[in-house]
Amino acid sequence: MTTTILRLCGQHTELQLRHRPTAELLYWGRKLAHFDRAAADTLVRAVPNSRLDVDVPLGLNPEAGRGVFSAPGVEGHRQGMDWSPVFEPVSVSHQGQQARLIYEDAIAGLRLEMEIGLDPDSEVLALRHTLTNLKAGDYELSRLALTLQLPERVSELQAFHGRWCKEFQSHRLPLVHGGYLQENRRGRSSHEYFPGFMLGTPGFGEQQGEVWGFHLAWSGNHRLRADVKSDGRRFVQAEALYAPGEIRLAEGESCSTPWLYASYSDAGLTGMSRQFHCFVRAHILNWPVAKSRPVHLNTWEGIYFDHSPAYIMEMASRAAEMGVERFIIDDGWFRGRDHDRAALGDWYLDERKYPEGLEPVIAHVKALGMEFGIWFEPEMINPDSDLYRAHPDWLLALPGYRQPAGRFQYVLDLQNPEVFGYLLARFDELLGRYHIDYVKWDMNRELVQPGHEGRPAQHGQTLAVYRLLDELERRHPRVEFESCASGGGRVDYEILKRAHRFWPSDNNDALDRQQIQRGMSYFFPPEVMGTHIGTHHSHSTRRELDIAFRGLTALFGHMGVELDPVKESEAERQGFARYIALHKQLRPLLHGGEVVRLDSPDPAQLIHGVVSPDRSEAVFYVGQLTLPRYALSGALRLPGLAADKRYRVELLERPACFDYGVMKKLPLWVDGGCVAGGDWLAEAGLAMPVLDPQSAMVIKLTAL
Repeated sequence: MTTTILRLCGQHTELQLRHRPTAELLYWGRKLAHFDRAAADTLVRAVPNSRLDVDVPLGLNPEAGRGVFSAPGVEGHRQGMDWSPVFEPVSVSHQGQQARLIYEDAIAGLRLEMEIGLDPDSEVLALRHTLTNLKAGDYELSRLALTLQLPERVSELQAFHGRWCKEFQSHRLPLVHGGYLQENRRGRSSHEYFPGFMLGTPGFGEQQGEVWGFHLAWSGNHRLRADVKSDGRRFVQAEALYAPGEIRLAEGESCSTPWLYASYSDAGLTGMSRQFHCFVRAHILNWPVAKSRPVHLNTWEGIYFDHSPAYIMEMASRAAEMGVERFIIDDGWFRGRDHDRAALGDWYLDERKYPEGLEPVIAHVKALGMEFGIWFEPEMINPDSDLYRAHPDWLLALPGYRQPAGRFQYVLDLQNPEVFGYLLARFDELLGRYHIDYVKWDMNRELVQPGHEGRPAQHGQTLAVYRLLDELERRHPRVEFESCASGGGRVDYEILKRAHRFWPSDNNDALDRQQIQRGMSYFFPPEVMGTHIGTHHSHSTRRELDIAFRGLTALFGHMGVELDPVKESEAERQGFARYIALHKQLRPLLHGGEVVRLDSPDPAQLIHGVVSPDRSEAVFYVGQLTLPRYALSGALRLPGLAADKRYRVELLERPACFDYGVMKKLPLWVDGGCVAGGDWLAEAGLAMPVLDPQSAMVIKLTAL
């Protein structure tokens, strides 16, 4: 038995996998000082009474045919036969920190290939399964799931919920009996249930506890579950959801799961995030050009559908004066698009609005030293459009049914070669004709009865979106893409392999953005998170917030602005310019450093920061959401600094409340700064001033 152990190691993490009789995860945690194959015999389980007479491994692919009574990894049949496969090992290859395991069931005529690897730098585990039909007759696949075991000390789960304009909200649940099931059936990764969660030891937090994080890299329907079996064993399972009859494998055909990415940290949630961010930067992101992330201005909340080239050029001029580096024309530029109820699908420039074409506007933007971007929504069509009138049969729909519209639009069937060809030709022509540097790719409705030629097509639609993006990027390799789906409706690692930025939410209200951006930060580094400074009066909530709170909230991401700079007051424009300049000053640190989040004893405070990899500098944000819990705000301890370095501490942003008497006396360091050791700042900290609700401050630390 001991000869069947595989070991995969990172710098601080390792896992050990037994591959006979089935692939079973024996250990996943801190890296061990010594590796002894025989030691795995200490984990040979007892066989309890009133159960099967043999031990039943749970495995990376739980099998009902072996007597696993939890959710199996493979479910399907061949005209009612071959429905309970039992896979036996065929081959194992192990090179470095990567392994490939192949199992077959000769009776059922199925092969299961498992790919598993541990990235030695980021400590992130990647797992994927592929099922192949080996014999005649279609195999109808119902489920193909990925499973990872967890130790019995895992007893809490932190997951995400949300809705449009309120994405990435987190909640905690105990995990002692039964389990947690999360499903998304909306046709995209969804505002409601981001395909990821975290589990850990009791009371795990930002800086403490053991944490295991999981993310299914898939932009369509999914299921995640975390279960506790009646014998106490824990496991996590992740899968893409298939509609009935959607996946039929002819002889020789295969189906692969999405990649499941997971990480273990003994340094809390912030340690887990550090690993995921490192992995994204090294293995997921693919920048067309290595450069700083340009500050955006997006025209949507400034002008909506009211496009005038002369006015847009004036907007661009004012934007450049504020320090904007990329100017993006949003919805409303194409033929007949005067409101959101018509013209989607008619991807031709509206010559009424742009009688001289788009070239003069682009030339003006370029002359100002900015990049030019534009908005697309390729997957959608309005019934009031020339395209729909010509091709009503191009919908992703079931014949004979009348499905409900969503946002006055339907979805195009991208698996139809004519549809795919039309969209590829239109956007290829637009990106080839105009000097476009950036595309904001939107996707504004869910999928209802997604059918292609009468068959279910939700899984295939997601793959077709990937193919369309892949082909456009192959033809236009210098264009960057943003994944936007009414905000955060399509945010995951698989779409990020083809995109370079996310729009986390259509809600640009700085108070709501506190939790939205914090939730997103668990899996995504700041440089891919679009954070815009909105106007004084929020378009989504009608709340009014001052420029300082709005500006500092947008600081810790990929900054942009969402406004009409022509109509803004001079004071507001100066405020926008101030925070754009501050972002540029901090950008190398923010977009290359390690994110640190803090647990605050006061739930009215949200605290996070970024520390440079060499610990030479750091910046921390303290946001006061409502009134403080106590009359004093206590001491702020700053983790992540080098214990052997001394740091100059300075306040980068002085809140207005400091000057009108909310405190009789400020902490000594606020006005004069101070110098302290990294270990002192981490363990003792800084005495905090009292902040007004809906205000924030930023602290900069520089090693001497």
